[in-house]
Amino acid sequence: MSKWEELDIGNKLIAILRQAEGHPEEHHFGLPFLTAYQLAIAYAQLYPDDVLNLGFPVGGEGIRQRNSLAQYLARELSRRIHSGSIRNIEGRFLSNQFLEHISFLFGDEVILSSLTDTQYPLSMFRMIAE
Repeated sequence: MSKWEELDIGNKLIAILRQAEGHPEEHHFGLPFLTAYQLAIAYAQLYPDDVLNLGFPVGGEGIRQRNSLAQYLARELSRRIHSGSIRNIEGRFLSNQFLEHISFLFGDEVILSSLTDTQYPLSMFRMIAE
């Protein structure tokens, strides 16, 4: 059994995405997107034991590690959306065009995106309106 299944990560992410702050569900834009960084931060705050079990830092510029929780969550969501095993979450990219920095707050820590000013856009996800 994979860590994803063992820790029930998919259902935990669904709960996080359902609670995303923003416009009400009935707005014509639909529910808001959360970047992989935002998902990782929310996941780390809600499930710190899972994060220890996975062994990944949340992510961001300067972590001195190739893999991060943000990268893991984005990769696994993308893979499962593509295969059709997840049908109630959609993914998109945020272009890096004209971006200099994007930062996120994790407690008192500021996390800078390591993707800004690279060829890789930021992945973001949201619940598909039911």
